[in-house]
Amino acid sequence: MTNSESATKRGHREGPYHHGDLRNALVRAAAELAETGGPEAVTVRAAARLVGVTPTAAYRHFTNHEQLLGAAQAEAQQSLFGAMSAGVESLGPEAHAILRLNAVGRGYIAFARAEPGLFRTAFCETGPVDGAPEDSPAFNLLSAVLDELVEIGYMDPAHRPDAEIAAWAMVHGLAALMVEGPIRGLDDAAREQAITHTLAVIQRGLATGPNASD
Repeated sequence: MTNSESATKRGHREGPYHHGDLRNALVRAAAELAETGGPEAVTVRAAARLVGVTPTAAYRHFTNHEQLLGAAQAEAQQSLFGAMSAGVESLGPEAHAILRLNAVGRGYIAFARAEPGLFRTAFCETGPVDGAPEDSPAFNLLSAVLDELVEIGYMDPAHRPDAEIAAWAMVHGLAALMVEGPIRGLDDAAREQAITHTLAVIQRGLATGPNASD
């Protein structure tokens, strides 16, 4: 199923917005526009057209493109978090923290490949001042898993500060290269090898605690 078909089916399933819920309907429409066309496709007029209201009605809730794009970005970030957390939850509460870290990375890359428009929207510029990484549920999930690595002695506490940035940069870079970079044409075997190797490099880089070899 294509992204546009997915968005259409979701829109039909949800049906028209309820009275007084136009703002949420516009946000969902913006997310659909981002899903199919990336952040460039998100405009107040396009969202109003998708919902079936006049631009004037839409502008009562979002006065400009940046406000609506910011709302669409929040939706994209939540979708990214859902993809990452789904893999972690499938492992069960007793899974080793390294397996949870790998699940976070794989969920991130899978989301980028399945929803390239939303992936780009999740990290696009929405105005002169964007939110801090700590405002992102996906970032907080990564932080929690890294804290687990310290707790079990896999990572030295002295190496914990800003470890999110290093791990995030590697996984995000690989995801971006696979979505719109020079390795987007890899076959399944080569793609899996690239993902496995990248996650292994991250794992080795974090293995600085007394229990890293256990």
